[in-house]
Amino acid sequence: MATVTERPAAPKVVAPVPRWSPAELLPAVLVTVLGGWLLSAGHGLWFDELFTAEVARLPLREILTAIASGEGTASYLAGVPPSYNAPYYLVVHVWMSLPGLGGDTSLRVLSLLATAGGLTLITRAVTRLSGRPTGVLAGLVLATAPLVLEQSVEARSYGLAVLATGAAALGLVRWLQEAPRGLLLFGLAGAGMGLAHWYAVTVLAAFVVAAVLLRPRRALPVVVTGALAALPAAGFVALAVLNGTGARNAEHLRDTDGRLVALAAEAWAGGRTPLLWLGIGLAVVGAVRATGVRVVGACWVLVPLALLVLTELVRPVFLPRYLLAGLLGLGVLAAAGAMSLPRPARVPAAAVLLGCSLLASAPLADRGPRERADEVVALLADLHQRGEPIVAADQRSATGLDHYVRTLAAQLRPDVVLPPDDAPAGEDRVWLVRRLIDGRPEPTDDDAVLQEAGMRMSRQYDFPAGKTDLVVQLWVR
Repeated sequence: MATVTERPAAPKVVAPVPRWSPAELLPAVLVTVLGGWLLSAGHGLWFDELFTAEVARLPLREILTAIASGEGTASYLAGVPPSYNAPYYLVVHVWMSLPGLGGDTSLRVLSLLATAGGLTLITRAVTRLSGRPTGVLAGLVLATAPLVLEQSVEARSYGLAVLATGAAALGLVRWLQEAPRGLLLFGLAGAGMGLAHWYAVTVLAAFVVAAVLLRPRRALPVVVTGALAALPAAGFVALAVLNGTGARNAEHLRDTDGRLVALAAEAWAGGRTPLLWLGIGLAVVGAVRATGVRVVGACWVLVPLALLVLTELVRPVFLPRYLLAGLLGLGVLAAAGAMSLPRPARVPAAAVLLGCSLLASAPLADRGPRERADEVVALLADLHQRGEPIVAADQRSATGLDHYVRTLAAQLRPDVVLPPDDAPAGEDRVWLVRRLIDGRPEPTDDDAVLQEAGMRMSRQYDFPAGKTDLVVQLWVR
């Protein structure tokens, strides 16, 4: 009887990790150039950004006290404490303390630099999974996406969220390919995601799900690390609830009546139908056919959306920019889909995808100021006479007036009246700065005070803008 000799199993061939190339910096360069172009318009800050500037400039002790107590940092910000984005204000406080920084533009530059760094890390992560062409295309698609580009020049925490998300993605990929390497990066960056914006915890959950699907028998370290990384964000949310902040200032979140997924995709594409349908179509192709990045990309998109849809059953959660970290996966999947098409179609598909993305972002170049409080203060500096009260009638007007009087026209400070103080009744001329809602002044006590004092509005100067419409009214006796 012949003896059959078993041959040893062939060793498993592990695809080599692509070495880093300068080409992977192209997305960072592109978003920096496009973002710099948007910043060159020099528009003033709007309310959310003004809030950043006014909180971050305070002494560290005052910021920490406001975070812990749930109290506002100024009389007119009593209902808007720096709680949910608390870590961001601490980062900006450090950034503004660096020599030569502290101006309005430097606040936005921080977000732009963080976004550029995040796109570099995402490009590297996708390159390691699916090759350099797919990685670079994914980064370029994200660099030109309307939602990413818009938030990259906002003085808010979304740039830092992109940076942390990119680092967590790279940590996950390193763990998938060279476990246990990458686990520490995944944990630290995962904590940073939630601290930058707590909605990003849904993306952290997506990365954990991807690890479980891809390495079901070895995923326990990632599951534990992800759970620990979510604790800091959960702690800040719990602190906000305990100190009474709760859902204050959450009126901007709206119920989508079951259309959250559709509205999220529309926001990603800037409302532009060609990019919307092309991106979704290629993302579906990527989720089905793309090698390497398919599972990670699909989880990146689907898990956050599913979690938010479930949460919406309890309370409204939708605001487009809040979903940014999760929607990054849509750009990654779309790029992967383009590069998984038959070879002759890959370059044309990539070119059309990038072209549609740039066209969708083009309106940002013509975007006017979102709020014109800087122009309001400039007008008052020209027309105001010493001793005439300058009254901020509402919270938004007060924030802009306070900031730009401090930075542009300090000579006006002695005459500025901020909420909760009302307009003085014994003056002959009073300047009233107020916000318009649906074309009408936001109701305040100042109108009744001035009318009862025998005053009337003689002039009004309008300052319409993209986010907040302001007016300056001159009341005389």
